This record gives sequence, structure tokens and C-alpha cells, in this order.
Amino acid sequence: MNDAESAALVAEMSALGAATLGESGGQPMAARVSAVWAGAKVCGPAFCARNTPGDNLAIHVAAAHAPRGSVIVASVGDVAELGYWGEVLTTAAQARGVVGLVIDGGVRDVDALAAHRFGVFATVVALRGATKDEAGEVAGTVRVGDVAVVTGDWVVGDADGVTVIRAEELEAVLAAGRARAAKESAMFDALRSGATTLSLLDLDPTKVVVSRVGGT
Repeated sequence: MNDAESAALVAEMSALGAATLGESGGQPMAARVSAVWAGAKVCGPAFCARNTPGDNLAIHVAAAHAPRGSVIVASVGDVAELGYWGEVLTTAAQARGVVGLVIDGGVRDVDALAAHRFGVFATVVALRGATKDEAGEVAGTVRVGDVAVVTGDWVVGDADGVTVIRAEELEAVLAAGRARAAKESAMFDALRSGATTLSLLDLDPTKVVVSRVGGT
């Protein structure tokens, strides 16, 4: 895939969004993994980093080796409340063309991350830093947000959350996402013309009691 094709793919996936792709065959991460600053977005192939709990050496290695356009996806085990990522790593990663971070743990320097416009999705903001000398692994597989992520899978994150798309399922999920987006567009037009979600979705309103308000 050349640069123009890659840019077009990122643009289309970002436009479809995490929710649509997550309903079209992608795997949504747990809701605890969310944007750490308003408006944060990320889209690209994953480059995984598995860290020893309490340590972020593997993240530093990932930031130095991840291919341009990658999203670092990091696991930190059961020690989540540390600042595993901040402005220093953001500056280093952006200089190498890394486009974002998804981590099942903490980050810090949130105002600086927003100023850099670097898309970061995490579970918590935490001030205290991690050590940098324990064993880890990069470019393999991690489990983040209750989803197994393999390096090369695609990651899409926005205000709704994060969705993972298996590399081998990319075309099928994209096709399903396009179809879902087209169907919803037609539904919006119908709703604006007076239709209800009850009729459009073939829902049974008789299961719900409509109470009278104020005795009328």
C-alpha cells in the first residue's frame, strides 16, 4: 500500500468511526479505554508493546521502532495507575511519525498531549511515573481493553471509544461499515420526513405502557 492509498484508507475509516466499525465486525474495546482529551482521534495499524507492570521500557522501545503511521497499543498488566506516557514520549513518537497511543493504563501531561494533537486513549490519568528497566516485548500481541490485539491489526479511536479490526478482516469490515453508514443515512432522511424509529426498526410498542400524565 503506497502513501496515498494509506492516507485514503485512514480518512475513510476515521469518517466511518469507531462505533460504526465496531458494529460492522470490528472488536470494540472496553469502555474504560477512552480519549484523554476532548477531540482526540486515532487511526492506523497497531504496533504492540507489552510492559512489565509498573515499568514502561517496552513503550520506549516501541516509540523508537514503530513504523510511520502506527498506533502504539500497550498493555501494562495490573498496575494501571501510573503515568506510563507523557509529553516526552509524545514528542519522540511524533518525530518518528507515530500517530497515537492506546493503553490499558495511565498517562499524564494531558494538556501537552492535547497541544500536540496526539491521539491518546487510556484508562486513567496518573501523575506518578513508571520505572524503565524491566523486561517486555514489542511487535507481538497484547490484550488491551479486553481485546487481543496483534501488531498490524487496525485501530480506530474517537469520542465513542476504540475499535480493533483484524488485519485479515479489514476489507470485510470496511464493506460492512460502508453498508451500515448508507443504511443509517437513509434512516436519517426518513426520520426527518416524519417516520419513527418504531416503524423503521420494526419495534413492538405494545410492550411499553404509556402512562397518562396529570390525569389527562
